[in-house]
Amino acid sequence: MQLLAHYTVTDYAAFKSTFDEAAENRGAASLNLLQLWRENATSAWALYSVGDAKRAREYLDGAAGAFNSRAGVTATAFHFVETA
Repeated sequence: MQLLAHYTVTDYAAFKSTFDEAAENRGAASLNLLQLWRENATSAWALYSVGDAKRAREYLDGAAGAFNSRAGVTATAFHFVETA
């Protein structure tokens, strides 16, 4: 299973720095970053492999809120997808 995530941010540089610092927390939630894309100064996309969907959803619904606050994230969209 994969997770496609969209982040709307106030400042990409600040987001990226905080994003890198949060790698261990994402890993503990079974989210393994495959790719991060910068769309523009206020938009980023990430593709993760997901080892445990329940743990990943719990992280996104809870602890990720603290990351979002520190990283200047103003909106998110998360899509869990599987290879067809």
